[in-house]
Amino acid sequence: MATAGNRVVAVTGATGFLGQHLIRALAERGYLPRILSRRDPVSPFWRGIEPQVVLGDLGNAQTLQRLCDGAGAVIHAAGLIKAASRAGFDKVNVAGAVAVAEAAREAGARLVLISSLAAREPQLSDYAASKRAGEEAALAALPSALIIRPPAIYGPGDRETLGLFAAAGKSRLLPVLSPASRVAMIHVHDAAGQIIDLLEGGRTGLASICDDRPDGYGWSEIMPAAAIAVGAPRPRLFRIPDAVIHTAGAIADVVSRTSKQPTVFGSGKARELSHPDWAFLTDPSLAPSSSRHDVAAGFGDTVTWYRLHGWLPKKYSD
Repeated sequence: MATAGNRVVAVTGATGFLGQHLIRALAERGYLPRILSRRDPVSPFWRGIEPQVVLGDLGNAQTLQRLCDGAGAVIHAAGLIKAASRAGFDKVNVAGAVAVAEAAREAGARLVLISSLAAREPQLSDYAASKRAGEEAALAALPSALIIRPPAIYGPGDRETLGLFAAAGKSRLLPVLSPASRVAMIHVHDAAGQIIDLLEGGRTGLASICDDRPDGYGWSEIMPAAAIAVGAPRPRLFRIPDAVIHTAGAIADVVSRTSKQPTVFGSGKARELSHPDWAFLTDPSLAPSSSRHDVAAGFGDTVTWYRLHGWLPKKYSD
């Protein structure tokens, strides 16, 4: 934990979706964020904040030394979500985690590694396996590290869930996956706050975060909540069989290999989507929640931001 005399917190992945909000939350808590970036960064969430910038990337040990030197804590939020192979994922999600852990150890700083709930099921995909391997490698390099597994994160600035709200506004017929599936979620503001809470609490080892619904949400809750958030009528829902998801994933793999362009969706992501338990009812790593948003409030806040910034139309026609 950064002490009163040392409020510098170094952050990797600061220009990513979660990272941008994390920098804002750190500054509002009185910390001095220092970020790793390949270029001079700009964020709409950093108005009035001037984080220290160390130019470079995870592949340069001297750059990481500069990033961590004199910091009370290091939050490693950088990660790769699409790659052509397991080796491609490991280059960032494993080797990067080790490099940051070693730099934090040499600097005498606490390490917080932002992993993923997917790491709980490493057999499902190369991404999930690389996140679990990154956790284990970071702990081997620095046993006092804190590993945080967030579930699905959404909120202002998130492009991954933008399509969900666009579809909810345009169509009265929305797809859902298995009715047995449970998906834990967290608004990005709450995720950033809980990460800092865990850092300040001095916790080590594995911790997971989510909103006040550790049992997660069913798809029959998520899709109507998205429609309500955009002001659309309650949609009709239709089930997509798991076999269709897996076929689509296999096709995406072929297209990716042919085009030599990695994609987030593929057979591994299809297996993740079909997995029924992305909740926390029996997960002992779950930390106490200080969430201010459930899905209804969080989706509404997100849509308001999207519309204010022109990412969604002000109103969908009936």
